[in-house]
Amino acid sequence: MSIQKAGIIYCDEQILVVDKPAGISVLPDGWEKNSSHLVKLLEVDSGKLWVVHRLDKVTSGVLVFARNAEAHRALNSQFEKHQTGKVYHALCNGNPKWDEHTARHPLRVNVGHSHRTVVDHSHGKPSETHFKVLKRYGLAALLEAVPASGRTHQVRVHAYALGHPLLGDTLYSAPVSDAIQRPALHALSLTLTHPASGQLMTFEAPYPDDFSEAVKKLQGG
Repeated sequence: MSIQKAGIIYCDEQILVVDKPAGISVLPDGWEKNSSHLVKLLEVDSGKLWVVHRLDKVTSGVLVFARNAEAHRALNSQFEKHQTGKVYHALCNGNPKWDEHTARHPLRVNVGHSHRTVVDHSHGKPSETHFKVLKRYGLAALLEAVPASGRTHQVRVHAYALGHPLLGDTLYSAPVSDAIQRPALHALSLTLTHPASGQLMTFEAPYPDDFSEAVKKLQGG
């Protein structure tokens, strides 16, 4: 895979924004230091990259990298201070009784051999995700998810904790889905302040084919 296949959304001397495909890790998985991963593949064409944030291996969508140490520091500060805006779209099992809901379950990450994130009211870190139902399909729904914190698997676990695990998310107790073969989660947009110009910028990534096909299947009943 090349940088073109990953899908360049925006590139300048400070930042690289890509549309990450599902199925590839941002960095090596565990002990597999020489395994193929997104940073390694992108650096072939773009030169050294600094990781600012991550998406799960199974998640698609907007991802930003810094292209120098100064940009990395500036972007890290924005993410740490929650000065960025992230919007996800997700397909969930079931039809929520609410139109909008904010999940505030405290989360503890990297639990057990499967490295799950779990709700832990005693030792979990404060976490918050705002959900909004965009469309209802009978036995499933299209959700907008806006996280106010950045825990691993946060959107997935909060949806599960609300009783509506994402389609295809068998790690969090969803049944195997005929509509999509991975957790149905897509990072739709990212808003940040450019580290050099100070301009507020929003980047978007369209649904990948498998997510679009899942929506079509649900619309068709």
